[in-house]
Order: sequence, then structure tokens, then C-alpha cells
Amino acid sequence: MIRIDIPAEQAANLYGYAARVHGREIMAAAEVFSKAVYQHSILSLREFEGARSRIAQINGCIICQQFRAAKDAPSIFAATGVRPDHLVSDNGPAPDEGFYEAVEQWRTSPLFSPRERTAIEFAERFAEEPKILADDEDFWERAHAQFSDAEIVDLAHSVAAWTGLGRVAHVLGFDSVCLPFMAGQE
Repeated sequence: MIRIDIPAEQAANLYGYAARVHGREIMAAAEVFSKAVYQHSILSLREFEGARSRIAQINGCIICQQFRAAKDAPSIFAATGVRPDHLVSDNGPAPDEGFYEAVEQWRTSPLFSPRERTAIEFAERFAEEPKILADDEDFWERAHAQFSDAEIVDLAHSVAAWTGLGRVAHVLGFDSVCLPFMAGQE
């Protein structure tokens, strides 16, 4: 259910309408933040997608659950007509659908490397128990053994973008149709 008034003729572009009419500066900044995650992440594509997919499941965002960075990230930038020098989709092989189906079982699935498992755990705990995660010395010892500080900062900001913006889309009901910048439309 859409939680703000949207004219019927704008029903196919909920996010675009809200971005033009409400909170223009905030929504523009949110779009820049979201795009930065896909353009500048140094995480492997599988680490990135494992964490992103887990957040999508937790948030309940329909768009985010269906999104596949290897296939869809390039279309985020298609509207500009210029592909950035780097996208996260350049960071290694794309996960297959079995990978996405197993994300919720990250603890027991044999499909994930230790780094992928840690990235997914970080995402889940960031979204569900941030206070406990911040103080979990065992987790941080494991995380620092696998990730550089730059990768941890990257992961934290990526997860923050997905958690916050995915929740906005879901809570306001914008996830019932594709976001224009994700479809490469203006």
C-alpha cells in the first residue's frame, strides 16, 4: 500500500513523483548515496550481493529482493548515457540464483566463503542488533582477520544505504513498482 498521496497518472513512477514533489533535496542526496555504493564499492560482487540480499530480505523490500547487481547496476547509470569507469558489477563473477536462494541460510549453506559469510552476518546484525554488534569483540576479531579497514568502512556504508533506503521504499509503498533510477529511466 502506498503511504503518501500519488496522482493516478503517476502510479507507474512513485519514486520519481515523490522525488519531484516532496523532499527534493533529501531524495536527490539519497539517490547519490545509493549510486555511490554501486559505483565505488571495493567488495567482491559476491560479498556485496550477499550482504545486500540479506538486507533486502530483512527490510521486506520487493524491488531490492529482485535486484541483481551484475545485471541491474549498469542500468542505474544508463539514464546518464555514461557508464562510470567502475561499477560493483566489475568486482568478480556474478552469483547465480542458488546463491540468492541460500542467503537466508548463510550460517549453514556451503555456498559461501568465510568472507561472504562474515559480510552477510555483518549486514544481518547491523540491521537487527546494532548495539550488540558494536560491542561483539569476537565478531570484530573475525572481521578484521578477513577484511581491511577500507573494506569494513565500505561494507558499513553500503549496508547503511540498503537498510535505510530499502526501508523507506518498503514503508512508503514505493517498492510496488521499479524505481526509475534502477530501471535507467528519468
